[in-house]
Amino acid sequence: MRGIHGIQPVVVVDESHLLDREMLEEVRFLLNFKMDAQSPMALILVGQSELWDRLRLQSYAAIRQRIDIQFKLGHYDRAQVDAYVSRHLEYAGIDQQIFSDGALEEIHRFSGGTPRLINKLCTHSLLYGAQNGRRIIDDHMIKHVIQGELS
Repeated sequence: MRGIHGIQPVVVVDESHLLDREMLEEVRFLLNFKMDAQSPMALILVGQSELWDRLRLQSYAAIRQRIDIQFKLGHYDRAQVDAYVSRHLEYAGIDQQIFSDGALEEIHRFSGGTPRLINKLCTHSLLYGAQNGRRIIDDHMIKHVIQGELS
């Protein structure tokens, strides 16, 4: 089955680790819509590692069998954190260094390389820097944000 103009619909379910068993069964039924080899849509489940832990249970075998590809996003090392932050700043149209090397070190230390925590800390730090008229976010500002807003 194809959607309008022959394009296959894609459904993304974020925070899918929060879905209960009944909702996951509904997802399975959606994927079984025509009961043939052609799925009616592409389904992407995005969630924390608890999702895959649950799906490994025997009671979820029918759902697990319908998963074609799985991918686990690991933790970034220090260099990857730098590249990740730089790339996000580029997406925002920023072409200059905003975070000092010390700030990036603190971001890596606090986040452990977890992208969601990197995003959260950077966002809070940028807001803090803007409120205080700072053009460069340094390690002291990062520590302040961690202690004041993220503890």
